[in-house]
Amino acid sequence: MGRTYFVAGTDTGVGKTFVSAALLTAAANAGLQTAAIKPVASGCARTEAGLRNGDALLLQEAMTLELSYPQVNPFALEPPIAPHIAAIEAGKQLSPARMAGVCRGVMSAGADLVLIEGAGGWRTPLGPRAFLSQLPRELNTPVVLVVGMQLGCINHALLSAEAIRSDGLPLAGWVANFVCEGMARAEENLATLEALLPAPLLGVVPHSETRDYQAVAQHLDIRPLLPS
Repeated sequence: MGRTYFVAGTDTGVGKTFVSAALLTAAANAGLQTAAIKPVASGCARTEAGLRNGDALLLQEAMTLELSYPQVNPFALEPPIAPHIAAIEAGKQLSPARMAGVCRGVMSAGADLVLIEGAGGWRTPLGPRAFLSQLPRELNTPVVLVVGMQLGCINHALLSAEAIRSDGLPLAGWVANFVCEGMARAEENLATLEALLPAPLLGVVPHSETRDYQAVAQHLDIRPLLPS
């Protein structure tokens, strides 16, 4: 079984999928077999094949293993709202244990690198007493944190790192993704995060209006994620 990482974000809309696809591409460029899972996704579109999510489809495109859509995104929800609210409206129950079962199936499929992408931030609710952060805890997977480089990112990043560590999981690395153009004091913010986050910086992704994850792969260093 290869290495598995849970990809978390400091918030929603910070580029978790974009960075995950770039990490998968960097691994593939290094000759590795890759797979990815988006356990729960809201904002899915109705298609002839069923509900489909753009982020999950992007991961499916970027990975090297051929997995069915339900393997990549087992819990697909239509409204573009918080997953636990979308699940209530759809009459579904989101279970970290059931998600873990699907993830273990993919983790045993033979990939060298498996990425499990979260939804929203670290403590996204799945129900009254369930959080998505329980999934990596159940799987005991290290975490890669995607930091959306914008005003407030230092606080969000440090709080996320604290929560990850308090849940007993190691922070394996982080990626700085410049989601906004022309961030004030960008270099100073980046230097502060490098000094305070207890994990290696895997790369700095410059702001881009495109979703060219293959080009972004060149900005990432996956060596800290691989066996030494």
